[in-house]
Amino acid sequence: MTELTALTIAEARAGLAKKSFTSLELTDAHLKAIEAARALNAFVLETPDQARTMARAADEKIATGEGGPLAGIPLGIKDLFATKGVRTTACSRILGNFVPPYESTVTSQLWRDGAVLLGKLNNDEFAMGSSNETSCFGPVVNPWRRDGDTKLVPGGSSGGSASAVAASLCMGATATDTGGSIRQPAAFTATVGIKPTYGRCSRWGIVAFASSLDQAGPIARNVRDTAILMRSMAGHDPKDTTSVDRPVPDYEAAIGKSLRGMKIGIPKEYRLDRMPQEIEKLWSQGAEWLKSAGADLVEVSLPHTRYALPAYYIVAPAEASSNLARYDGVRYGLRVEGRNIIDMYEKTRAEGFGAEVRRRIMIGTYVLSAGYYDAYYLRAQKVRTLIKKDFEDCFAGGVHAILTPATPSAAFGIGEKGRADPIEMYLNDIFTVTANMAGLPGIAVPSGKDAQGLPLGLQLIGRPFDEETLFSLGEVIEQSAGRFKPEKWWTQSSTPA
Repeated sequence: MTELTALTIAEARAGLAKKSFTSLELTDAHLKAIEAARALNAFVLETPDQARTMARAADEKIATGEGGPLAGIPLGIKDLFATKGVRTTACSRILGNFVPPYESTVTSQLWRDGAVLLGKLNNDEFAMGSSNETSCFGPVVNPWRRDGDTKLVPGGSSGGSASAVAASLCMGATATDTGGSIRQPAAFTATVGIKPTYGRCSRWGIVAFASSLDQAGPIARNVRDTAILMRSMAGHDPKDTTSVDRPVPDYEAAIGKSLRGMKIGIPKEYRLDRMPQEIEKLWSQGAEWLKSAGADLVEVSLPHTRYALPAYYIVAPAEASSNLARYDGVRYGLRVEGRNIIDMYEKTRAEGFGAEVRRRIMIGTYVLSAGYYDAYYLRAQKVRTLIKKDFEDCFAGGVHAILTPATPSAAFGIGEKGRADPIEMYLNDIFTVTANMAGLPGIAVPSGKDAQGLPLGLQLIGRPFDEETLFSLGEVIEQSAGRFKPEKWWTQSSTPA
């Protein structure tokens, strides 16, 4: 029998239905894998007792034919999602050992459909980062290595989710994407990640970073598994005023559909100066794969793309500074006593927030302050409107989706970027932030390797609420590129939790 942790969600679902194995057996296999892979630091909290309880309940429902679409499937949950009775920290010291008395809408829908909670996954503190090095629990290690021994970042902020899926520690994971935090880690780890259209998945119960940009989505081993998870995660939620009330389609049914008549845009503005040759080559190869499958390729222009990254790094910190004002040491989490309440606020926030979070709060407070609001924040919002219109004009011209690179490079070493110059780290989001600024869906699919054998991904950006087309196109790229996995090195160097 195939090793249980090597199965895809679709394969596991079929095996559970045939009673080839139980959910408890499947869950135990993943719990052992997690224990052996602590060197990756992907999980910040393991929940074995709860996992086995949920697995037994799933087995009972499967036996009676009452199991949901994810019955018995073990998943990891990014530590940004509130899980009732299970510690949720956003990987920040300021939340301490906060245990929510409520469940996020997205995770409650996964449990409704029968999924099993393996534990909470590491992420950049408050989702602020592109490498998963800002977590108070320490950096996550990418299962892929360079030169045999150089430890690499898995991308961020959903690095724990991507690392755990790539290392077969869970069958899928929840993630969030504010400027590329699903797609960039997926590209760095040879997994598949989709950022849905803004409003497709509820934000209720997810620790907020930038409310007009944040969107939940799944990371999984292949396109089909991502579509399966997406169907359970999506849906209208009256508790979230930005949640859109429209039917959730069967995303899995879109896989395998013909690409005949589809028009794929290739944006000329994404051809950056000094773009690595292997990224350029991969992009051209992806376009040829889609063309061979029947799609038509057209060059398109998105003229305001050059302003997307600077505008994003005004809008996102501005919203972050507002959202993070609630962490003051009064109601929950860390409190550092001071001479008076103002001193307590200052000491708590100084000690509770990491350097990157403090940096973004300061930037956000500055651009929202009197005298600078019009000069920075208001202008950034106007640029955002122009970016959105670029895409609208493109789609109005008959384009079904846009193909771009997912990242400007493969994964880099831990500690190699951003310490001396934070902007160097921010540039990792250069291909992904436009989708967030325009509220559009985007998927990253593993598409090849660089000269050092590290995975590279391609991105597809779609029309609003047309994730089905992205799954159809993504599956073609996946089938053409083939699947590749990292060499399993981490079990030899595991250390106790």
